[in-house]
Amino acid sequence: MLQSTKTKLSLLLLFQFFFLVAQETEQKNLLNIDRIYSGEFSQDYERNIQWIENGEAYVIIEKSNKLDGADELIRYESKSQEKSIYVPAEGLRIDSESLSIESFSLSPDGSKVLIFTNSSRVWRSNTKGDYWVYDLESKELNQIGESFKPSSLMFAKFSSDNQAVFYVHDFNIYQETISNHEIVQLTFDGTGDIINGTFDWVYEEEFGKRDGFSVSPADTNLAFWHLDASDTGVFYMINNTDSIYSEPIPVQYPKVGEAPSAAKIGVIDLNSKQIKWVLLPGGERENYIPGMQWVSDDLLMIQQMNRHQNTLTVWNYSPSNGKLKKIYTEKEDTYIELNHPDLSADSWGSNDLTLVDAGKAFLRLNENDAWRHIYKVDLESGVKTLITPFDYDIASMRVPTKKNVYYMASPENGTQRYLYQTDLRGKGNQKKLTPESFEGVNNYTVAPNGAFAIHIHQSAKEVRTVRFISLPDHKVIKTIVDNQDYKKQLAGLSLPEVIFKTVSTEDGIDIDAKIILPVNFDKNKKYPVLFYVYGEPWGQVASDTYNGLWYIMMAQKGYVIVALDNRGTPCLKGSQWRKSIYRQVGRINVKDQAMAAKEILKLDYIDPDRTAVWGWSGGGTMTLNLMFKYPEIYKTGVAVAAVSNQLVYDNIYQERYMGLPQENMQDFIDGSPVTYAKGLEGNLLLIHGTADDNVHYQSAEILINELIKENKKFQMMSYPNRSHGIYEGDNTHKHLYTLITDYIMEHTPPNSTE
Repeated sequence: MLQSTKTKLSLLLLFQFFFLVAQETEQKNLLNIDRIYSGEFSQDYERNIQWIENGEAYVIIEKSNKLDGADELIRYESKSQEKSIYVPAEGLRIDSESLSIESFSLSPDGSKVLIFTNSSRVWRSNTKGDYWVYDLESKELNQIGESFKPSSLMFAKFSSDNQAVFYVHDFNIYQETISNHEIVQLTFDGTGDIINGTFDWVYEEEFGKRDGFSVSPADTNLAFWHLDASDTGVFYMINNTDSIYSEPIPVQYPKVGEAPSAAKIGVIDLNSKQIKWVLLPGGERENYIPGMQWVSDDLLMIQQMNRHQNTLTVWNYSPSNGKLKKIYTEKEDTYIELNHPDLSADSWGSNDLTLVDAGKAFLRLNENDAWRHIYKVDLESGVKTLITPFDYDIASMRVPTKKNVYYMASPENGTQRYLYQTDLRGKGNQKKLTPESFEGVNNYTVAPNGAFAIHIHQSAKEVRTVRFISLPDHKVIKTIVDNQDYKKQLAGLSLPEVIFKTVSTEDGIDIDAKIILPVNFDKNKKYPVLFYVYGEPWGQVASDTYNGLWYIMMAQKGYVIVALDNRGTPCLKGSQWRKSIYRQVGRINVKDQAMAAKEILKLDYIDPDRTAVWGWSGGGTMTLNLMFKYPEIYKTGVAVAAVSNQLVYDNIYQERYMGLPQENMQDFIDGSPVTYAKGLEGNLLLIHGTADDNVHYQSAEILINELIKENKKFQMMSYPNRSHGIYEGDNTHKHLYTLITDYIMEHTPPNSTE
């Protein structure tokens, strides 16, 4: 009997041991919010590079082997990857402290390096800071603008003769001689209302403009933007937490329907210091100037766009004689994109037109016909040549070589991107350069000579990897980031399957769908569905890219996660697909989403009674419209930083896609979620940062008032002093995603695990 009891006890202990081991193994296989934000999972990323010698070499920031934690600049030969120290950490010491290199640029002759450090934020990015010049020959390090307050210079750049640096300080432009630090002020009227050499909030946000001046190739002239924002409305955000008294935070912000800042181009003669103003036709407040660049020392090319943003004009201006010549006009019945949004595009570029044929022509992406194409425009005659005579969209351009141009496209599958090249004569000699083994979304940073590139790849099945390659043969010279450690971490998790399909709506619209299936998916079971939405012209969500950890976690919890791209999103489905949203934001895109979701709910494994939708910014707006207009489909919604009323967003974005409210006010009303707030029937969580300078907290309060008026119950979370990204402050992002997760799980519960 005693022996039998001992045996039973041993078996019980053994069972408990294996149960605990199995439980621990299962816990290791699963994610939770704590694990996601613990730092346990981290991807590697490539460092930014600075091409030199036309791409035959490059320079990057690395940590010193000699000085612990100190930055230094390292030079690599592109072909051989031979490494050498370009600027040693020992040369970047000030009072026994090492300079932190945030970015850098080289003088035209390569003899000096301009280092940007100690930066501070302006709108989205850290564009104010301190600048230091390191002389590669003398090994001397000297600060530029030392007499000004710390972290106050912007966009410093070398003169063409390598002897001076130009920069912006307090909305004025200065020239400083490097050798003796003699400073010459070039503009004098900058105040904040008057802006020289940089931009107001909306030019940065919607045209990607930050750096607002450029020096001619021979240092003869300096061209700059001059903005008069004195009549631009000021929106005040309120800081209630950093003092016992509230502090208003002003932002010059032109709301839709309000006139933009008056913009003009000035050209400073750097010998006489006199300013000539370029007299572009049309009013300064009735037109935008989103681009300007030097072609030669006496030829300035200027891009002008009308208030409706449906006409783009390119002008040539000669400072020596003041002559202005129109060389190109592009018109649309809808709107013109200056920088066409795409998965592969850089929306924060300079807006410069790509010069080819030894500076005698430029390239421009154009959507005047059925597809987005590359055209070559002769600078003298304005004659256009179609470079890409293909029946598919060009996603974005890369650099040209003497005979060819690289571009991104994906003719067969709009959820992916690949590198192509074609000739500059328009003969149609296209060639796909990305190997078949890199299925998914690819991107490239190509050297100026077109012979080398940084290649980035990811897919729904493969994490992000980076390699240095030669072109056009696409041979790998060096693997920069393989993320093997991250892959191993993910391999220890229970990972979901991802499928792509096309959903045909009852209106005959084919919608791309990306579907993440629950872990341990059983087609015979019913699962709750979580729709992730955006749905406006600057976002594609159903892309062949790797899933974030949060979505993996939600799939582990038993959710089907669906991303759909409606008409009006920047998918590679032709010009009509993208332009159909004109004056229809909040209507055609919302209906497409709902009708596609309706088809998704017909899948055997989806429970149509457990549906949730969430989105951020434009996706938050979409979430509200869906919850209010289609309550029979969407039962729970989480809207983050949403625009509730189109009339309170900025003028450049909203007027580009909707027109002017003075002309078609009803379209704005019909597209705004607040109009339909009375339709709320499900569970709604609103989230907004009170210091959101993009979509103002005002937008949330307008909607809250309407929901109160209609006696609708909802929940609300405001994040004090957080901006549009809601990331400032300790623990903010973790708190945010804990809140979203808990809300979805409470109101759209997963299947029981019992």
